[in-house]
Amino acid sequence: MAALIARRVTGLLRPLSVSLCGNARQFCSFSSLVQHPPLYSAVAAVVRAPLQATVHQAPRYNILHRVSALIPSLTHQQSRSLTYYSLKKGKRKTVKSVTKRFMRLHCGLWIRRQAGYKKKLWKKKPARRKRLREQVFCNKTQCNLLDKMTTSFWKRRNWYVNDPYLKYHDRVNLKQ
Repeated sequence: MAALIARRVTGLLRPLSVSLCGNARQFCSFSSLVQHPPLYSAVAAVVRAPLQATVHQAPRYNILHRVSALIPSLTHQQSRSLTYYSLKKGKRKTVKSVTKRFMRLHCGLWIRRQAGYKKKLWKKKPARRKRLREQVFCNKTQCNLLDKMTTSFWKRRNWYVNDPYLKYHDRVNLKQ
């Protein structure tokens, strides 16, 4: 009975000893302690063959799996919560975060605040704080994208009393 248990334990430890010692089995003391002469039946050899084959093979990875850890944008897709058809009326809906963060001028340009204009102002110098208070124009690609994310309600002209952006709503001396 003890010999049968020893044979089974040896069969379980054989792939481990082979993977630790590699090709130099004669120099590895661990393999000489664990490995015994093969006293297996034909059925046991058939069962152990797939196990040994899987232990010795190196894992094969696709090139995308290797690079995706370095470049997360390959696996992560952008998502904009734009509703094309609403459930109630079947109309396109505006993305609310666009109207909160950006302002559309009547000429079609969008303006926004500088990134980090409210963050850690105590450690920023006065010149940087002044620069962060300024508005920034979005480029053409961003303006097109923001136009697609809003409905016509946000693209109409609004007249406000004492509007600080009144002189920016119309573009002068620029070719369109």
